[in-house]
Amino acid sequence: MSLPKTLADDVAKNLVMVARLLDEDPEEAYAYSRIALKLASRVAAVREAAGFAAYATQKYSEALAEFRAAKRMTGSVDLWPVMADCERGLGRPERAMAMAGEPEVQKLDKAGQVEMRLVAAGARRDMGQIDAAIVTLQSPELASNSVQPWTSRLRYAYADALVSAGREDEAKEWFAKAIEADRDGSTDASDRLAELEGVEFVDVEEEEVDEEEEAASEAVEDVEEQDDVEAGLDEEIDEESDAPRASDGDKDGVDKD
Repeated sequence: MSLPKTLADDVAKNLVMVARLLDEDPEEAYAYSRIALKLASRVAAVREAAGFAAYATQKYSEALAEFRAAKRMTGSVDLWPVMADCERGLGRPERAMAMAGEPEVQKLDKAGQVEMRLVAAGARRDMGQIDAAIVTLQSPELASNSVQPWTSRLRYAYADALVSAGREDEAKEWFAKAIEADRDGSTDASDRLAELEGVEFVDVEEEEVDEEEEAASEAVEDVEEQDDVEAGLDEEIDEESDAPRASDGDKDGVDKD
């Protein structure tokens, strides 16, 4: 659907803000998506952006409706995995599992199929089927030594499932593999591995701040103590000044009368 140039520019500006803020400030991104939606609700890209903004703010029912609308407009199945994850977010893991078995999955590219596998494994875990979740994640993509955009997340999910199953030694191995593939630090695999190995990280900056605060507190106490001492001396001086003094006659022991 084509839009008048001025309207198209306004919509584009709002979509740019959605993309820019989605990770940093999802609520603000959601606000921009609602503006774009009011301006051009019949544009598939707008419905998709609105869906992702709603998804990022955990408005799963709204997100699912927007994704369905975008799918109807384009005929693409690319949103199928995130639609299934919305079903999980709505507390319907059984529907997510059913979607994992639909023909649409076979039409997904490799990245989409891996994403669908992650969603299906999550649904299994939602239903308390941890062993089934582990089996779901076992795949050629998991076993591959090549690093793809999805590799770190797939290895991380597998390691996390192993932890839940009480298989910590294996989990350590897979968290380490996730770290190798996590080139942009998108997961906390290093923290999880350290936790399993009993390593505690010390925040040096936080320690320095604590030391500075402690030094400042001690300095304040020293000043207060000094003020107390000076106040005490002032009181002694005032008392001496107010005390009655002997007259010169008294000093000489002579009665002037």
